[in-house]
Amino acid sequence: MPYELIAALMFSSMMLLLFTGQRVFAAIGFVAVVAAVLLWGDRGGYDIGFSAAIKVMRWYPLLTLPMFIFMGYVLSESKIADDLYKMFHVWMGGLSGGLAIGTIGLMVLISAMNGLSVAGMAIGATIALPELLKRNYDKLMVTGVIQAGSSLGILVPPSVVLVLYAMIARQPVGQLWLAGAIPGLMMAALFIIYIAIRCRLNAELGPTLPPEERAQYTRAEKLRLLSAGLLPVGIFAVMMVPFVNGWTSLVESSAIGAIAAFLAAVLKRRMTWRVFETSLRQTLGITCMFMWIILAALAFGAVFDGLGAVKAIEDLFTDKWGLNPWVILILMQLSFLVMGTFLDDTAMLVIVAPLYVPLVGQLGFDLVWYGVLYTITCQIAYMTPPFGYNLFLMRAMAPPEITLRDIYRSIVPFVGVMIVALALVMIFPQIALWLPETVYSN
Repeated sequence: MPYELIAALMFSSMMLLLFTGQRVFAAIGFVAVVAAVLLWGDRGGYDIGFSAAIKVMRWYPLLTLPMFIFMGYVLSESKIADDLYKMFHVWMGGLSGGLAIGTIGLMVLISAMNGLSVAGMAIGATIALPELLKRNYDKLMVTGVIQAGSSLGILVPPSVVLVLYAMIARQPVGQLWLAGAIPGLMMAALFIIYIAIRCRLNAELGPTLPPEERAQYTRAEKLRLLSAGLLPVGIFAVMMVPFVNGWTSLVESSAIGAIAAFLAAVLKRRMTWRVFETSLRQTLGITCMFMWIILAALAFGAVFDGLGAVKAIEDLFTDKWGLNPWVILILMQLSFLVMGTFLDDTAMLVIVAPLYVPLVGQLGFDLVWYGVLYTITCQIAYMTPPFGYNLFLMRAMAPPEITLRDIYRSIVPFVGVMIVALALVMIFPQIALWLPETVYSN
């Protein structure tokens, strides 16, 4: 049987298993191990799986994963994130659309605390959404704001998804995080500009807080809220400044962040046994999930490398079809959008990474830059009907007055903004590459 046909059979078998509802790591790992045993016998097949497990265990930067997840859950479970929203509520309420703009700011900081899209969605839907609806904000706008803002969690460092990409693409995690920082902030700024313009043209979409409500907060109270709300910013600075300046390694910085978050919760007298136990349980569950996915993806990629499938696909695109490298890259991004209608970001990455990542490198593109493109495309796919990941998260958390049709309509302008951001990063790669090149050259 030709190797190309074997590769196609592996890929189609994996997709079939995923459609049956099997767990991502189980479907991918099962296909990888069975294919390895059939191709190379008992010894060779077992060696591939064992080698992938050893790679996972020896990959030192993977230690950052539980540290950052723990930091995010401590800040979330101890309600320190609630202080952030109250700060934005008081300081931004006097602007038209100010609370929606403040919600985007909240999402950026939540992303910097957790690195997961689900955390931002949960906090936005439970804290910000009821308050915005109570203030007579347009329900379509605020629903779109929370979905778009929560998607920043997989781009703004410390992004857990970029850790997974780094492992599979064999790229430095630190460079990927720095590469995602400016595009993430740029996208947040584009969201804010869109909200400000819409609310300026139609003030009913985002009314200001009544003057009597704003007057009840004295300057001293505002400053107190500012200091409480900026505590997560301080934790992020304590963690990232030593790393950016080269004083600590990435793993050491992640440990500093976890300790700082824990101490902050203790000092604010919010570190109860329930908070500590919940944070540990959530951290353990998510960390183990990602480690199983990485293990399965490495095993699957090893079989693909052994088959030479990547070289065959490159020859098909460039020699037989004569496609331009940029056309191939755009087709890859479009395939992510299609898969994003029924898969989450980790599933998309581990399914196509064995094919796409080596191909991107052979086409002459920077793999750190491509990691940012992949992540932005995942953000768009998260919000693309009919089965976008964020759409159903919002449906599960939103109040009954927000229908699924409202959720679908709300994301249209924000998806447009994200496509603009993706185009800018593709046209001007230095938006993503300038910061890591500057930091690491020093």
